[in-house]
Amino acid sequence: MNPIDGKLPGTRSNRVSGARTSESRVSRREFMHRAAILSAAGVVLLSPHAWAAGAGGDRTGRLVVVFLRGAVDGLNVVVPHAEPAYYDARPTIAIGRLNSEGGVRDLDGFFGLHPALAPMLPLWNEGTLAFVHACGSSDPTRSHFDAQDYMESGTPGIKSTHDGWLNRVLAQLPGGHPPTEALSLGPTLPRILSGKLPVANLPLGRAATRPLPLDRPMVETAFDRLYGGADSLSVAYREGRAARAKLMTDLQRDMTEADAGAPSPQGFSDDTDRLAHLIRRDPSIRVAFLALGGWDTHVSQGAAQGQLAAHLAQLAAGLSGFAKALGPEYQDTVVLVISEFGRTVRENGNGGTDHGHGNVMWVMGGPVRGGKIYGRWPGLATSALYQERDLAVTTDFREPIGAILGSHLALSDAQVARVFPGKPAAGSWPDTIIRS
Repeated sequence: MNPIDGKLPGTRSNRVSGARTSESRVSRREFMHRAAILSAAGVVLLSPHAWAAGAGGDRTGRLVVVFLRGAVDGLNVVVPHAEPAYYDARPTIAIGRLNSEGGVRDLDGFFGLHPALAPMLPLWNEGTLAFVHACGSSDPTRSHFDAQDYMESGTPGIKSTHDGWLNRVLAQLPGGHPPTEALSLGPTLPRILSGKLPVANLPLGRAATRPLPLDRPMVETAFDRLYGGADSLSVAYREGRAARAKLMTDLQRDMTEADAGAPSPQGFSDDTDRLAHLIRRDPSIRVAFLALGGWDTHVSQGAAQGQLAAHLAQLAAGLSGFAKALGPEYQDTVVLVISEFGRTVRENGNGGTDHGHGNVMWVMGGPVRGGKIYGRWPGLATSALYQERDLAVTTDFREPIGAILGSHLALSDAQVARVFPGKPAAGSWPDTIIRS
C-alpha cells in the first residue's frame, strides 16, 4: 500500500474507457479477462486494444521517469543557500551553510545540494545533471492523490483524462511497439503509463524473479495449448509470455555473472541496477518508470541528518549507480525526477514541513546540457510566496518535459501537443536543456 493517503499507486491506471479494438468495443469483462491472463504470464501488458507488437525501426533516445511520491522538500534538495530568508524560515531543518559541518554542497554560488546528494556532484561537474527550480503543476491542490493524478495524466485540473502522458509519448514514437518498449518497475501499472499502448510491468526487488505458477511445465503447457489461436486474447497471452521470457533471461544472465560477489543490497540501487542492465541488453526499451515513496515529511524531517537525508542518500546512490551501470547507453538516456508538489517554506512545529506548491525537477543524462539551474527563481520573500507560504511555480512542469520530448525524442510540436494537450506555450523556455 502506498503510504500516501493510504492508496495503492496506479490503482486508477487500469480504468480505461472508450477504447475500441479494430473489430469491436472491448467489454469490461473481456478486458479484465485479458489482464488476468497477462498477469498469469508474469509480465502485465495492460492495454485495452493494442495487443500486437510490431517490428521497430532504428531506435535512439530513451526516457526514464522517477516519481518521488509524497512531495519531496525541494528547498532542502537544491538549497538557495545564498538567500537569508531560507535560513530565517527553517531554524532547525535548514541545511548548514557552506564550509560548515553537514553544510550544503555548492553548485553555482547561489544554490547548493543537500550533503546526502554528494554522489550526484560528479554528474553536475561533468555537465550531465541539471535542475529546474520553482517548477510544478498549475493546479493548486494540496491533495497527494489529485496532484499525482494530474502530474501523471499531464492535464492539471482535469480529472476525466483516461490515460497517462508517458503512454501518450509511446503513441508518438515511430515504428512498431514491441512488448518491452515501455517498462514499469513496481507492483502495479502506474497512472502515467496507463493507456492504449502495451506496457511491461515488472515487480521490484526479489519479486522480479520469483517463480510463478505458470513457470511450472505442466501449467505452462496447458495454457499454451489453450491460448494457441490467432484471436486477440491468445496473441496478448503469447506477447506477455514472450516479454517475461526475454526479461527473465536478461536478469538471470546478470545474476549468473555476479555469482562471485555478494548479492546487491535491496532497495532503489538494486532496482536501478537491474533496470540499467535490462536497458543495456534490450535496446527496444524506450521508456521506463520507477516510483519511490516516503517523502511526506510532516514530522522530524531533519537537516543534514535524519529522515529526509536517509531517503536522499538512497536516491543518490541509486541514480549515480544507474548512470555508471548504463555504460555507453547513458549517452542516449534522459532521466527525469519529479514529485507532485513541494513543501512549505517555513518549517512547522513538529520539525517538518507541510504540503506546498513549487518544487525542483531533476534532469539527468548524457544528452543533458547540465551544470545549470533552469527556470526563473521567484525568491523566498513573503510577498513572492504562493499564498504567502509556498515557493511559487514559475515553470509549468510540462514545459521542460515538452522541450525534452522535442529535442531528445524528436517529437514535433504537434506531437508534443498531443502528449500535453492544453500545455502553455513554451515562450522563452530554453530548449537547449538538451544538447544539439
